[in-house]
Amino acid sequence: MCVAVRIDRLRQPSRWEEWRFSIAEVVADDGGFGSAPRLLRDDGRCAQWLFPGLPVTLHRDEAEGYYLNLSSGGPVWFVMWRIDHADPSRAWPEIVTLSYNEAGRLLDAQERVDNCPLDERVRAALQDFVDVHYRPEPKRRKRPASFVAPQERR
Repeated sequence: MCVAVRIDRLRQPSRWEEWRFSIAEVVADDGGFGSAPRLLRDDGRCAQWLFPGLPVTLHRDEAEGYYLNLSSGGPVWFVMWRIDHADPSRAWPEIVTLSYNEAGRLLDAQERVDNCPLDERVRAALQDFVDVHYRPEPKRRKRPASFVAPQERR
């Protein structure tokens, strides 16, 4: 599936910041938004940019991450985005994922990752995928250390 991401940019939200960006919305993109980023509105203080055509692919080996996202109580899109170092008034999304684990790896790599609520239709489709592909690892009983030989204790 492809999605479009709307990023809002606020000019001088505080005296310490020149620009503040936020992921405002993630919507399914059926091709009607075009293929190039575009400015939706700019009143001098707040600007809204739309970035269409970002792919979202579900992978079986990420099923645990999708399960964690769904079981969090508030499933979300995770959007990794970047700011242009040459022009700090510009930002764009790079990756959109539904995997809690993938978002964690991106954060561990010092990337900017924000989230946006998941709509019910996509949540239901993700739940169907998880139901088919996710199998939790069976829990193993840990023996008390007193019953383990000293050389085998960790």
